[in-house]
Amino acid sequence: MPHRLAGVGSPPSAYVHIPFCHRVCPYCDFAVVAGRLSDAERYVSAVIREIECSDAWVPLGAVFIGGGTPSAVDPKLIGQLLDTLEAKHGFQRDMEITLESNPEDWGPEKAEGMLAAGVNRVSIGAQSFDPVVLAALGRQHGPDDVGAAVAVCRSEGFNSVSVDLIFGHPMETTSSWRDTLRRVTDLAPDHVSTYALTVERGTQLSRDVNAGSPAPDDDDQADRYEATLEAMAAAGLERYEVSNFSQIGHECRYNRRVWAHGSYEAYGLGAHGYRDGVRFRNVRALDAYLARIEAGESARAGREALEGWPLELERMMVGLRRIEGVELGPGGGAFLASEDGERLVHAEVVAQEGDRLVVTNPLMTDAVIRAVLALPQP
Repeated sequence: MPHRLAGVGSPPSAYVHIPFCHRVCPYCDFAVVAGRLSDAERYVSAVIREIECSDAWVPLGAVFIGGGTPSAVDPKLIGQLLDTLEAKHGFQRDMEITLESNPEDWGPEKAEGMLAAGVNRVSIGAQSFDPVVLAALGRQHGPDDVGAAVAVCRSEGFNSVSVDLIFGHPMETTSSWRDTLRRVTDLAPDHVSTYALTVERGTQLSRDVNAGSPAPDDDDQADRYEATLEAMAAAGLERYEVSNFSQIGHECRYNRRVWAHGSYEAYGLGAHGYRDGVRFRNVRALDAYLARIEAGESARAGREALEGWPLELERMMVGLRRIEGVELGPGGGAFLASEDGERLVHAEVVAQEGDRLVVTNPLMTDAVIRAVLALPQP
């Protein structure tokens, strides 16, 4: 029987980065800045110029505005960015426009402004419903703020409401994570993303761990993930990617574009994109980004043309995260013929289903991807 996502499209998409935060969370390694919200208008003007100077593309079907904290800026600025994207590339009729947000930023006025700007999907960064864990993660909201934010988004009429969670902080217990899962599913969101806490180099969390603070435990995180699978299934939220669950029809279109190894545009500080076989990234320092754009220069910090075997391995690496997996292709054939591939098939971690390669034990996805990346070129 074909999976429910078989044939689901991943429309041409664009990512726009808003780097501003009230504070930087200790685990965050994204291109963000704290305490510079006064630069928001100048920054948005620079991103608009970057968009205007880019090459026109096909009409977009999805836009993802991430950060940082996009909900911290004036909705009128978000509207200006979206108007510029539409003028440059065009928008398809059934657009999905996602805005990442913090729970404490939402109120009726903010929601009305974002809707008027064109946003129709909201991703709320709850992370946890345990106040002890929230404090350890450096979050500024309380557990009740999440429900209030979801309620506002529902009442104002956003098409889709997603909630993001992070599991596996050493301050988290099994019971507190199960309570977080219960509380998030009680809100009946359209979509939930759950990510294991990772220690990224250069973050405050990394410095704390190096100084002797406890690090996330792999076994605990595996238990948390399995509890997540059970809770999401019980709530009617189907997994469509390793970390993402949704009601039918509420899968994130932008993310599906990325996992399908499709082309997507990207604008703003530290943004990464992939178009015409070239992967590119922008500079990560705010002042450098502003100086380059305002001088009429490119914000690109690097580019890589992908072709041949590296392109095939990347196609598999991102696609195997999806529940429907990837078409076999040369890489899938090489994987199944490899020693690691045979071992993982025998262990029922991965399987060939028709002309596709599918990870059947999502907890082992990283192990499968490591085996794929180790494949020698035929």
